[in-house]
Amino acid sequence: MEQKYFISTDKDLLDIKAIQKFIANSYWGNNRSLEEVKKTIENSYCFGIYTSDKEQIGFARVVTDYIYFGYFMDVIILDKFQGQGFGKILVEHMLADTTIKNLKTLALKTKDAHQLYERYGFNKIGDSPLWMSVDKQILQ
Repeated sequence: MEQKYFISTDKDLLDIKAIQKFIANSYWGNNRSLEEVKKTIENSYCFGIYTSDKEQIGFARVVTDYIYFGYFMDVIILDKFQGQGFGKILVEHMLADTTIKNLKTLALKTKDAHQLYERYGFNKIGDSPLWMSVDKQILQ
């Protein structure tokens, strides 16, 4: 059965408590508090993916200057929705977003999702086991 979903940048739709709970228990989240998560959301370009009845499926945010650089952070799919392709759907949507696709450089850090991001043009940076980027800026 095909699951209905939608993606939005409307921060008012975000289930911040569910996002915080997931992030706080992640390897990178370091027990991040609800107030810290709220502050990161306030200061980022955010994406939420939801069921048709507005239940949070996943979340991602980009720290950006809206012209040159974007740093993908906290790309998550909540536990009960994992393994259903929503991570790919969310990343593909983010990369197609007008704001994101016009950025010159995208970067992220991951410990375990290199294969996911490589299919979208991200490459490892130097000998770092974590950093990846897409660099479209031509230096003269």
